[in-house]
Amino acid sequence: MNFSNYMNNWLYGEEGYYKNFKAIGKAGDFYTAVSTSRFFGASIANHFYKLIQQDDFKRNGWLIEIGAHQGYLICDMIQWLYTCNPTLVQSLRFGIVERQPEVRKAQLKYIEERFGSDIQITHFNDIDEVSVDYAFVVANEIFDAFPCELIKDGEMAIVENHEISWIEADKELLAFAKTHRQVKGEVAVGYENFAQAMAKGIKQCDFVSFDYGERLVRNDFSVRIYREHETLPLFDEALVLAEAYQTADITYDVNFGHVIEAFEAAGFTTVDYETQARALIRFGLIDLLEMFARQTTQSIYLREADRIKTLIAPTIMGDKFKMVHFAK
Repeated sequence: MNFSNYMNNWLYGEEGYYKNFKAIGKAGDFYTAVSTSRFFGASIANHFYKLIQQDDFKRNGWLIEIGAHQGYLICDMIQWLYTCNPTLVQSLRFGIVERQPEVRKAQLKYIEERFGSDIQITHFNDIDEVSVDYAFVVANEIFDAFPCELIKDGEMAIVENHEISWIEADKELLAFAKTHRQVKGEVAVGYENFAQAMAKGIKQCDFVSFDYGERLVRNDFSVRIYREHETLPLFDEALVLAEAYQTADITYDVNFGHVIEAFEAAGFTTVDYETQARALIRFGLIDLLEMFARQTTQSIYLREADRIKTLIAPTIMGDKFKMVHFAK
């Protein structure tokens, strides 16, 4: 089978990696910005709040997270919006795009722990189920979880019995890669359909997403496996695919040029594309930390400041992760 089908089964099949709730952080296979600090979500919510102040009609719209894991991010955002203006949690509606029933249960349990019955969440199986007038949509690390094809020197990867081999590549696949000056690496499958579904279902939209990658391809393989905070490149001799299949995470660096192309073709405008560090600081991260410092003890402040350093330090998450903001 094509590598994209193999990766799709790996992550989303009947026994796929994301079929059930997976711990993130120290107890899981990897860290994310969301699991690092609640100020990540608060900063994005602060940006959303500024958009609401500029366009009051947005206060009656939706806040929707795609790929919410346990629900930390949307809860952190709701908490900050309530701090900014308590009436917003009464006028806004909240949604999560999540297809896995077991993950939904974990999300609802956590949201009830945070807010009791005060916050109601609408679940959508897929983005094409969303049909609203306005939504602020947020996602963290979803584009790296789209299936991809692997190409090199005019060939594409196929997988049989967990063994990778190479055949002559599909001409349309190579033609697309050529538009990005790509001859080797990962070519994501599904960005176009995803962008078109969001454009069709949401009349007016702000979509903010964070992921790791670059706007230009580097013509090399980045696809890799994460398991218990150990990283193994897909083509590492020490990696046994049959053992990692569906038990570890598989991911790759995002080609943001491809993401931007897909969304602009669907009618979106690219508002911003920048490093995570620049985006979070522009969203007000440092201001929020200073406010926090005035309300807490020095030891708690220093602990949170150290976590925030992870989010914005160039050598950790700050430069490797990018933020893209689309509007329609």
